[in-house]
Amino acid sequence: MLARVFSCAVTGLDGVVVEVEVDYTQGMPGMTVVGLPDAAVQESRERVQAAVRNAGASFPRKRLVVNLAPASVRKEGPAYDLPIAVGVLIYLGLLPPTAVDGMMVVGELSLDGSVRHTRGVLPMAATARSAGFKRIVVPQADAAEAALIPDLEVIPVATLAQLHSHLAGRQPIPPQPSMDATEIPLDLLTDFSEIKGQEHVKRALEVAAAGGHNVLMIGPPGSGKTLLARALPGILPQMSIDEALDVTRVYSVADQLPAGTPLLRHRPFRAPHHTISHAGLVGGGNWPHPGEISLAHRGVLFLDELPEFGMRVLEVLRQPLEDKHVTISRAQGSLTFPANFQLVAAMNPCPCGYAGDPLRPCTCSHMVVTKYQKRISGPLLDRIDIHIEVPRVEYEKLSAGRSGEQSAAIRERVEAARQRQRQRFQGSESSAAIPCNADMRPAEVREFCDLDESSRALIKAAMNQLQLSARAYHRVLKLARTIADLAAGPQILPTHLAEALQYRSRMQVME
Repeated sequence: MLARVFSCAVTGLDGVVVEVEVDYTQGMPGMTVVGLPDAAVQESRERVQAAVRNAGASFPRKRLVVNLAPASVRKEGPAYDLPIAVGVLIYLGLLPPTAVDGMMVVGELSLDGSVRHTRGVLPMAATARSAGFKRIVVPQADAAEAALIPDLEVIPVATLAQLHSHLAGRQPIPPQPSMDATEIPLDLLTDFSEIKGQEHVKRALEVAAAGGHNVLMIGPPGSGKTLLARALPGILPQMSIDEALDVTRVYSVADQLPAGTPLLRHRPFRAPHHTISHAGLVGGGNWPHPGEISLAHRGVLFLDELPEFGMRVLEVLRQPLEDKHVTISRAQGSLTFPANFQLVAAMNPCPCGYAGDPLRPCTCSHMVVTKYQKRISGPLLDRIDIHIEVPRVEYEKLSAGRSGEQSAAIRERVEAARQRQRQRFQGSESSAAIPCNADMRPAEVREFCDLDESSRALIKAAMNQLQLSARAYHRVLKLARTIADLAAGPQILPTHLAEALQYRSRMQVME
């Protein structure tokens, strides 16, 4: 008797319904899996046979054929173990075919029949609901993650025998309670009050957070660049539920959700080491998986010691910084991953780290310093809105007992500025999909960044003196618009534009 069970494949970040068919054919006893399976799916033969026997059933001494349809979709991972085992139980007559009506089944099996954690459960559950399924069977460890999807009954299973009893009607499994995402607590982050001194850098990071701008910090070792970068997520606006689900979906597919955390409520902070490959940064592999820039989606990507990263690694960032997504093409097809991140980079001014330091002399020659700084290309630097110098912290500020302003107070000003941006963009039909000032296109820059006569004279002089490109010109205007939003100003004033221009004075530091 042909048995049918529905499961799900994950392609990129989206799910595809897979029909698992189990039947027999002539030949030696065993199992054959067809339908474009990878090695992990092929190995399910041994896991399913052992799990069925340990669940108390006798595996048929026939040649079983398992077809995973549609055959044109690549199947990877062990998530098909449980639906194949359920199909075998239906084939044996131990379960009625109607037991799995309106149900999707996913899960990896151990040899003893226990059901293991499976990656990508959140997009699978979303696919099940959109495809019209009423219930989904998932591993017990992943039930809270699947319960984030509303209007879907989630059945958590610990063993194949338990699922057998549930489907046979002997011992029903209570469904997983729906998850209220608003009740999940936020993680504690580095607070700005813990950072001594560096008030002008804190101001620059506040501007960056308010408008979603990229930042480059340049300073000697030990001046607090890393600590400042780690504090940035704490002043970013809290993620909405839709944004949290968007981020969690990426982490679920990448199998990087922390244990006991079904939903990520805090903005991601990713700090890859400079030895990372370009595939590790933007994603890749024989069948592409998300990279660090996708794991930093709607959060912060921190690149410490920026010149130490390979030139090829840094250059692949240029397109995602503009497009907010990355498309990876292979012979089998192309996949697109989200990459709407905020770049924060840090570097020393020279190899020894002390060029321009007032206390410690630099030991690098001018040629060595120039070569070190040229490891970062001009086009990449042009895409960074804020270039800020981070000097060493004086003893008086380090030893002072007074704490600085807390992140919660800064975040209130940031959220107020973001709210002004949302109201402005919602009033324009062409700008409704723009979340913040950094994402404005040239048309929105012309509409919302109008300058008065004195401001136009100032930006004209700056264009000639700083040799700004057209991209840099638009980025200065976006930055000035953000500074005006923080000041609750309806129009960009010369003071706002002057502050924005000082964040472009990187050549004074780099030379």
